[in-house]
Amino acid sequence: MADCIFCKIAAGEINARVVYEDADTIAFLDLNPQAPAHALIIPRRHIPRLTAAEDGDAELLGKLQLAAVRTAKFLKVEGAFRLVTNNGKAAGQSVDHLHYHLLAGRKLLWPPG
Repeated sequence: MADCIFCKIAAGEINARVVYEDADTIAFLDLNPQAPAHALIIPRRHIPRLTAAEDGDAELLGKLQLAAVRTAKFLKVEGAFRLVTNNGKAAGQSVDHLHYHLLAGRKLLWPPG
């Protein structure tokens, strides 16, 4: 989408501190980190939220999970991290582009709030 900030990051139109990328996904550091290690992992293709994914997106959703593992390894937090997505504004989603938050580097409490 033309006005989506994450699409612009994926296209290289906006700079981000990229920590992992492949043909289908990109991971970059969050500008407002909530943990010592906080990266966002997105598909390059615009999907507004998880509930907008369709059956044909199954392979891409799997690639997002693998991108999270590779991001955790790059950040040296593969032993303990949290991966979360917010689906919709009421759940805290602030950018309408599917994204996962990888959080690590501090004790993460449960329930998360």
